[in-house]
Amino acid sequence: MDSATYSTLFEEPQLRRLRELAELGDPVVTGDLDTPEVRRRLREVEVLVTSWGCPRLTEERLADAPGLRAIFHCAGTVRTFVTDEVWRRGILVTNAADENAIPVAEFTLAAIIFAGKKAPFLAQDARRHRGDWSFASSRGELSNRGRTIGVVGYSRVGRRVVERLRDLEVDVLVADPYADAAEVAAAGAHLVELPELLRRSDVLTLHVPALPSTRRLIGAAELAMLRDGATVINTARGAVLDTAALERECVSGRLDAMLDVTDPEPLPAGSPLYDLPNVMITPHIAGSLGSETRRMSESALDELERYLHGRPPRAAVTADEFKVSA
Repeated sequence: MDSATYSTLFEEPQLRRLRELAELGDPVVTGDLDTPEVRRRLREVEVLVTSWGCPRLTEERLADAPGLRAIFHCAGTVRTFVTDEVWRRGILVTNAADENAIPVAEFTLAAIIFAGKKAPFLAQDARRHRGDWSFASSRGELSNRGRTIGVVGYSRVGRRVVERLRDLEVDVLVADPYADAAEVAAAGAHLVELPELLRRSDVLTLHVPALPSTRRLIGAAELAMLRDGATVINTARGAVLDTAALERECVSGRLDAMLDVTDPEPLPAGSPLYDLPNVMITPHIAGSLGSETRRMSESALDELERYLHGRPPRAAVTADEFKVSA
């Protein structure tokens, strides 16, 4: 991982535990696997603890680490650096996706509540209508009670969002071809097909991974199914939403949007979404930041401890899961 990530993930409590669990050589941290110094170090390494900034583990780089047995990732996706060679060598891989899902679900819940009250958009209106609160009526009914929330993707984040929505008086619909209807019902939601979810939802929130099969899953035809005044929330990946189609709907004023991820990311400076009063854009902040990241490093240290005691991993990533997960 890069040095800035390391200093955020590993403060003294985490470093103390790491030193107790493992023999640390020099350098302890690197964002470059190709320097002579690091290549010599890799020949002694049994475990890599990785995070953002980890280079791809190519066949050539793995050849420098003949004793590598496990990779414990202090973040969510391992897609950016794990290669087929990792699976071919039978190296154990774990991630901290469960821990990273917590702040994303929290952020999404806040976004859903704000969407019901149109809070981000009224906040922009207030700058133009100073001293006169009557403008609020222009945004329609400002309420969360009785709303229908559509959750696309019963993923780690999607499940947590559904759980948190139980505290609101809302109807929750879930669309996910891999979800179990009984499990979704037990969580207080209803499993439906995507078109039905789109037609019924006041708020649409996306929680699917970025895969070839999910690219632009929500395009012009899907957005057209949403009722007038609906809000689209994306805290998943920008590529699952057709940006051009969303721009047209938001420019017309028919739909609102709250976007923490975009395609491309960031949006070009000329994108109309920046200037629309019915769009809120945040710079990919829903996931773990600051102190939240230490949930992930502590999770990786838990996995390291389990490995050292011969216990099975809690959050292993398999080659099969790798094909369909974020």
